[in-house]
Amino acid sequence: MPPDIESFTLAYHYARHRTTADGDEGTGFTTRQEVNIIDLGLVAPDGVQVGASGSSKTEIQVGKTFATPGYRPFPLVPGEWRILLGAYKVAPQGVTVVYELTFSPKRMRLFKGDLHAHTLASDGVLAVDELARHALRHGLDFLAITDHNQPVSADSLPRLPGLTLIPGVEWTHYRGHANFLGVDQPYDEPFFANNLEEVRARFASAHRRGALISLNHPFDEQCPFLFDWSELPFDCLEIWNGPMRESNLRAVGLWQSLLSAGRKLPICGGSDYHRSQLFLFPGGPTTCVYAPSADPADILSGLRQGHAYVTFAPDGPVLEATAEEALLGDSVPFPGVREMQVKVEGLLAGDIVQVVTGSSSTPLLQADASGSFQGQYVMEAPGFARIEILRQFIPGLPNLPALIANPIYFDAS
Repeated sequence: MPPDIESFTLAYHYARHRTTADGDEGTGFTTRQEVNIIDLGLVAPDGVQVGASGSSKTEIQVGKTFATPGYRPFPLVPGEWRILLGAYKVAPQGVTVVYELTFSPKRMRLFKGDLHAHTLASDGVLAVDELARHALRHGLDFLAITDHNQPVSADSLPRLPGLTLIPGVEWTHYRGHANFLGVDQPYDEPFFANNLEEVRARFASAHRRGALISLNHPFDEQCPFLFDWSELPFDCLEIWNGPMRESNLRAVGLWQSLLSAGRKLPICGGSDYHRSQLFLFPGGPTTCVYAPSADPADILSGLRQGHAYVTFAPDGPVLEATAEEALLGDSVPFPGVREMQVKVEGLLAGDIVQVVTGSSSTPLLQADASGSFQGQYVMEAPGFARIEILRQFIPGLPNLPALIANPIYFDAS
């Protein structure tokens, strides 16, 4: 197994039957006799059996997030894997078995998902498998399960082709909520915390075990985040929770002030889905992440690096912003690199594409009709540059964000 493989296909074939024409002329009858039966299985480098399918399948596929029935999704670690050859029945003269391996390398691409959703394990109305199918129907590639104070393990989550489910929990306190994503058990103790020291202990444990931590809806009308952020480790800020409203706009303003002060802080969004209502659906908003595979670890790594933007729905605008080889969330040396390239698909008439820096907002385009845009922005000084797309969703009302992207950082060299 080479390194950096997302999935691989193993196929095999052999002469299972022998056919013999009838000796009597004119009958047209041919006998068909099963003379060889070769079973198939797969063992990982550490000796773990990945699966076995007998002789019923002549082709299998295995990846970290999916596998052919009879096999389990498995990390494709580099090294020597073993094919189980079961010589159940072999003709006296022997048999030749040919195996074909096809490797699909990881490649950077866009995944659309929702990082904040609830099931009936807390206060949602859908079971996790129902919620997963609902998310898949809405066009999502990944979904985080974040029930209130109820961690979920990766092994307990259903497997749906085309959808990556990420284990998580929304740590829920009267003074603030936070998502701990990507680990089965972020802490050993009960969730409750009666003082700041216990709160810090829950966050520190989750971070130490590899969880991605997002601070949720900091200005929500019912449950704002009231803890001192400087006392807690976290990875990103949820600036867009459910439908766009004043509390989200305040979160965007807070994030802008942190960026202007020199902090490099990635953003995310989530629907906070509990049940379907007007403007409430899986992927409303959608966090779009550039990652090399659908593996939860790769998606969360992309979020940590800021290789992401948030849009109002799965069918919202699609953004690609680069500075030479740098993606969203990356840093480049200024003035060695000054130009950001911008490509946008899915614009509607009236949409405004703008660049926001620490000192200004510069429109790049106001679309006259539906279509796409390709342009560039040149930095005048060190700092950051991020893309927003504004849209008038309801005639007569002000424009609201249809897309908000992490910046590219232009660091003084």
